[in-house]
Amino acid sequence: MRTHHYFLLLFWVGQIYQSFSSPFSKRTSGFPEKKKILELSGSSKNELNRAKRSWMWNQFFLLEEYTGSDYQYVGKLHSDQDRGDGSLKYILSGDGAGDLFIINENTGDIQATKRLDREEKPVYILRAQAINRRTGRPVEPESEFIIKIHDINDNEPMFTKDVYTATVPEMSDVGTFVVQVTATDADDPTYGNSAKVVYSILQGQPYFSVESETGIIKTALLNMDRENREQYHVVIQAKDMGGQMGGLSGTTTVNITLTDVNDNPPRFPQSTYQFKTPESAPPGTPIGRIKAIDADVGENAEIAYSITDGEGLDMFDVITDQETQEGIITVKKALDFEKKKLYTLKVEASNPRVEPRFLYLGPFKDTATVRIMVEDVDEPPVFGKLAYVLQIREDAQINSTIGSVSAQDPDAAKNPVKYSVDRHTDMDRIFNIDSGNGSIFTSKLLDRETLLWHNITVIATEINNPKQSSRVPLFIKVLDVNDNAPEFAEFYETFVCEKAKAEQLIQTLSAVDKDDPYNGHQFSFSLAPEAAGSSNFTIHDNKDNTAGILTRKNGYNRHEMSTYLLPVVISDNDYPIQSSTGTVTIRVCACDHHGNMQSCNAEALIHPTGLSTGALIAILLCIIILLVTVVLFAALRRQRKKEPLIISKEDIRDNIVSYNDEGGGEEDTQAFDIGTLRNPEAIEDNKLRRDIVPEALFLPRRTPTVRDNTDVRDFINQRLKENDTDPTAPPYDSLATYAYEGNGSVAESLSSLESVTTDGDQDYDYLSDWGPRFKKLADMYGGTDSDKDS
Repeated sequence: MRTHHYFLLLFWVGQIYQSFSSPFSKRTSGFPEKKKILELSGSSKNELNRAKRSWMWNQFFLLEEYTGSDYQYVGKLHSDQDRGDGSLKYILSGDGAGDLFIINENTGDIQATKRLDREEKPVYILRAQAINRRTGRPVEPESEFIIKIHDINDNEPMFTKDVYTATVPEMSDVGTFVVQVTATDADDPTYGNSAKVVYSILQGQPYFSVESETGIIKTALLNMDRENREQYHVVIQAKDMGGQMGGLSGTTTVNITLTDVNDNPPRFPQSTYQFKTPESAPPGTPIGRIKAIDADVGENAEIAYSITDGEGLDMFDVITDQETQEGIITVKKALDFEKKKLYTLKVEASNPRVEPRFLYLGPFKDTATVRIMVEDVDEPPVFGKLAYVLQIREDAQINSTIGSVSAQDPDAAKNPVKYSVDRHTDMDRIFNIDSGNGSIFTSKLLDRETLLWHNITVIATEINNPKQSSRVPLFIKVLDVNDNAPEFAEFYETFVCEKAKAEQLIQTLSAVDKDDPYNGHQFSFSLAPEAAGSSNFTIHDNKDNTAGILTRKNGYNRHEMSTYLLPVVISDNDYPIQSSTGTVTIRVCACDHHGNMQSCNAEALIHPTGLSTGALIAILLCIIILLVTVVLFAALRRQRKKEPLIISKEDIRDNIVSYNDEGGGEEDTQAFDIGTLRNPEAIEDNKLRRDIVPEALFLPRRTPTVRDNTDVRDFINQRLKENDTDPTAPPYDSLATYAYEGNGSVAESLSSLESVTTDGDQDYDYLSDWGPRFKKLADMYGGTDSDKDS
């Protein structure tokens, strides 16, 4: 490459002439205007004279990446006032001045001290000036010039990514776009071909190609199949200098994956499958799994299974396991070995998503034959119905037959069946069943008004195999019989005014009936026969299950008769006719002119919230009786005499003494005071025993004082002897040792230890002769076992 170096020489013209206005005059204001002569030095020299101009700039060119041992020469500055006597000094300033670029102060030679890289900085702007060494004043105005770095091909193309990743559908046409790669070159694109990049493929042929100028990668082979090969590693090269010899290059790797398309139909690996299932398998039970193979992946490998033909279309079903893409054969309806032992099905596997452009490859489905054998099991009895509903009248007698249930063994053996009632559903044992024929009959009387429906469960069990049983619900409805008489809907108590007129309505009556007749209730009301002729009131039947009480005369006197009791007969219209008599209480009261009650003899009617005199008297009597009872109880306790410990030799009783208080040891000085034993005078005279009520008050016996040095054992023996002779001091501590039962008892030993040695049952009737104390034993051992016969 040929490079030209341009050197700038500046000469001062001594003759002063008038300056013309120019665009550069502003930059050199303050200096005398002189004629400039620009001299270029290098391989050829030319002189260019320009008039009426101020300072001019020029540019130097310098090659990058200089590898010489000396400083690289850039150019030379020279002024026409430089006479070579060293009076002028050249100064350089600007980008890199003094560091990257230096100037000889005397000669004006400019040199580069370091290797330059255009990619780091392509242009340097500097300023030059010549000054007088003695005065320090500039003899030339400051002039600006440019050093431009010439590019060389020192940078290889660089891809934007080290590794590219791309996908393309399998079976794509030739020329299908895959991905575009891009490489950049840091060299100067405006200077030569250093930055002109072309692309080529080094690895990946003949499957892919790349456009040399754009870097676009395309498919180059037809019908690339993912199932044969899925991954491709393509190496792309980018070379500068337009791909010519000597150009620099860079490479990148492109990982291309073929994505799946639905170009493979599902296929069963075998044409026939065979499974077994017991006839007792409930609906929904899986029998087996089948799977068709699809070489595709993802949603293109999804398979839908269906039963298209066969003998068990309505008996079996097939569902798809979404995780494994298997077809699961399940039971759809209950199976019966006795009816059918073998089923043959046609199962189809197909892709739900099909691409039309691959239909030429054939149908995207396959079929297989599935044979299912039903195995026989011992089944429980089967009832003829899922549930039974029976009816019976509530007046049915005990042992009346209601109906029957029937169950049979579905197996070929036809084992006999027995019936029973689940007593958890018939706790009161109202119904029973014939174990042989399944007839249901009553064992107690029924009452519809108590319970309308009885829901029980009947169990059918195989006699030869009791483990095989089944249940069926039985609903028994109790039919109504007119066995309840109607009665008043409420207790009626009304009043009549003293000045009431005849035929005046004073009360409306209504009735209720526990029965439920088919045509509804029809009640009739009338006066009882004994009051029909002499009553002061009449009954008017409204024919709507209500009736009204009317006055028969004008005026009533409460002083003559304050209360009337009116018997009313209520009858129903069912068969048999039931009737009852209810009493209506009518009080005669004083009323105002509007007919509102003012006062009656019945104080409770006027003051419903108060208490009547009779109620107060009853309360006082109760209080008095309670007080008398308390007093009598206290008196009886005072008069009760203490019973002696032993009435006679025949009287035997046990004394149980509880010692719940444990002593505190030697350090417990509060538990027992030995001084009390030594000094009987310390005993309080009025301190009596608390365990019994004494028959008479005995004064405590005075005993002589014991000496202080008396032995404790002697003291206790003395006190024990005194208390043994004291009739008022029963023993506080009783110790009875039963080491030998003795032979003196008439009943001999009562122990049960020797009972196992007896040959026969003992007679315990003599316990009844021992009195009330042994009544419990007599009831336990003297009674006969009623359960033995049963």
